Amino acid sequence: AMDGAPPATSPSGLSAYVAVSQLLGLTLLATTGAWLGRYRGGVAWHSPLQFNAHPLCMVLGMVFLQGDALLVYRVFRHEAKRSTKALHALLHGLALLIALVGIIAVFESHKAKGIPDMYSLHSWCGMATFVLYLLQWLLGCGFFLFPGASFSLRGCYKPQHVFFGITLFILSITSCLLGITEMLLFKISDSYSHFVPEGILANTLGVLLVAFGLVVGYVLTREEWKRPPLAEELALSMDFKTLTEGESPGGGS
Repeated sequence: AMDGAPPATSPSGLSAYVAVSQLLGLTLLATTGAWLGRYRGGVAWHSPLQFNAHPLCMVLGMVFLQGDALLVYRVFRHEAKRSTKALHALLHGLALLIALVGIIAVFESHKAKGIPDMYSLHSWCGMATFVLYLLQWLLGCGFFLFPGASFSLRGCYKPQHVFFGITLFILSITSCLLGITEMLLFKISDSYSHFVPEGILANTLGVLLVAFGLVVGYVLTREEWKRPPLAEELALSMDFKTLTEGESPGGGS
């Protein structure tokens, strides 16, 4: 920032919505832990409780961390673009690693108990979401984080990257909702319709997942809350375009 310039501030309302998203995110993590701890015996690896690592990892990785990764460009509005990109990619990568642990947990648990894999709608949607999420992360790193992609290629791919980023977040929440319903029908099918405490708690978790998704989605789609390019970024962008495309900075688009 230039000397004497007023300090950079966030647009009105943005900080409040981001704070609400984080409160919802932490609450849904606590609710997941309470459900698994109170009614499903907790979480332990290489034991009958190994399966419980699956819902915990998926809520933490594919919902909470993925949502926070999407919010990076709204929260860190005045930091260097390169640093923001790196944090965006790092959070997505961490979400992928945690989700992978959750996938390993469910496959190992099924194998130990003799349960077949990949037959339910939840498993189909969940695995498709994870594979597409991994592909999205690899393509994003290739186009935006590492040097080499031309300005025109980045410009062409960016709308697809943004669209699939939000789409995969929605699919992740949808897969979690399917998983919660499937788990309840397997575990408490006889008593679920009687409004037992476990069913109410798990339903509450589902509502929290939807609320978190709605708040994050609202922040992402408010046009005036998008990260404005810094002056030096605009200059660098024009220089990069000139070098890679051979165009004059003052020429037409």
